[in-house]
Amino acid sequence: MVPPPIASKAFGEQSMIPGPKLRSPPPSVTSPSSPSSPHVSTTKSLTPNLSKMPRKLILRPTLTLATTLFTILILYAFFNTFIFSNPPNNVTSVRFSRNSNTQNFPVKSVKVYMYDLPRKFTYGVIESYALARGGEKQSDDSLLKYPGNQHSAEWYLFSDLNRPSIERVGSAVTRVLDPKEADLFYVPFFSSLSLVANPIRSNNVVAPADRPAYSDEEMQESLIQWLEQQEYWKRNNGWDHVFICQDPNALYKVVDRVKNGVLLVSDFGRLARNQASLVKDVILPYSHRINTYTGDIGVENRNSLLFFMGNRYRKEGGKIRDLLFQLLEKEEDVIIKHGAQSRESRREARKGMHSSKFCLHPAGDTPSACRLFDAIVSLCVPVIISDYIELPFEDVIDYRKIAVFVDSNTAVKPGFLVKKLRKVSMERILEYQRELKKVKHYYEYEDPNGTVKEIWRQVSLKLPLINLMINRDKRLVKREFIEPDCSCLCSNQTGILTTL
Repeated sequence: MVPPPIASKAFGEQSMIPGPKLRSPPPSVTSPSSPSSPHVSTTKSLTPNLSKMPRKLILRPTLTLATTLFTILILYAFFNTFIFSNPPNNVTSVRFSRNSNTQNFPVKSVKVYMYDLPRKFTYGVIESYALARGGEKQSDDSLLKYPGNQHSAEWYLFSDLNRPSIERVGSAVTRVLDPKEADLFYVPFFSSLSLVANPIRSNNVVAPADRPAYSDEEMQESLIQWLEQQEYWKRNNGWDHVFICQDPNALYKVVDRVKNGVLLVSDFGRLARNQASLVKDVILPYSHRINTYTGDIGVENRNSLLFFMGNRYRKEGGKIRDLLFQLLEKEEDVIIKHGAQSRESRREARKGMHSSKFCLHPAGDTPSACRLFDAIVSLCVPVIISDYIELPFEDVIDYRKIAVFVDSNTAVKPGFLVKKLRKVSMERILEYQRELKKVKHYYEYEDPNGTVKEIWRQVSLKLPLINLMINRDKRLVKREFIEPDCSCLCSNQTGILTTL
């Protein structure tokens, strides 16, 4: 990104050019009668007697100085009024970040062009989801409702860019309708909803004629075929395109063909090192699934020490859950339950999180889950036991202030976790809650100054790197690397086992 030209000094900034130095008056020769003089001089004073000088000699320098000052003032007023009254046309207007956690650096609004995809990639996915569950076709897309789920960021970003610009004041990105003006290109395919649109995934099931079977794999392939016909996709090899694939399995079939673009993901659990990285991609928070806690900070109504509700048995990194269940299920003032996604489970989870001091967040099939963000909006201090987790918005949020981190090997030592948490003072818990309250708007997708606004800010920060990669891509010859090129993941090298 080319920085805006520096505005002229005439806008009120004082010049740093030093002014002329004032000469000291010549020292008068000491009078012989001066009692303070250490030395007696017989030389007469060289100071002229102004009272005896002709009157014209006194007034002429004064008038000359006054005339010069008056002329300077006239010239300054003329240039300030007529020459520099408006900034030059090539000075880019800037806005200033209002984020209380960041300094007020000038930020140029990034121009985003949202592709007008064929309906089947957006509202068609919502309709297919509804039809597969007994819904009816709608003649008006505005009547279609995106189903609430933890991966609904794709809907919120799509809706935001469709809002009038007057309602998007302060956003880091501006939607443009002419692709020639765009810095970035947003591809609004509902990839996470597409993944679960068809509840029946068996190839042996024959779908009714009026409700054809939905295939997410076919939809992914169709998207790539459509993109490959677009001029702006081919122009820069996809570097300036933005894709949302919040579900860890979203776009799994074609991710290798869109990996040059900015990927909006929940974590890197299912992505290879040459597909995603903190350098080029953006980590998104899940949509929280329980109601936000609206009360004030305090521990009086939080009688439980630790709460967890979720699937006990998971694959891969999530095997730690079963070990934690064995260690914690018989502990006093600890509530740990097995439960799947349902309305009843959400009600029970809300009750438990709103009445507990700490909320457990162990790794599942992937390092992250919506449970973490449920805890944050509940002001229930998260206890994160997930060694490979990546967290959203870490340039403005210090998670050590709002969460407790414990490495997996230490957490499964008998008695360690509960003993550590019981030693945390009430004042320290209140401090955690204060910090949680300060940052919880970052996890509210429906807040005008919340998640969506911050996601776009994060995307806008990628533009300098995108421009670098576009230019670099054009001058490099193609090479084969054994190791990933310029897409390393930053791993924890500190050896920290716990933040308590």
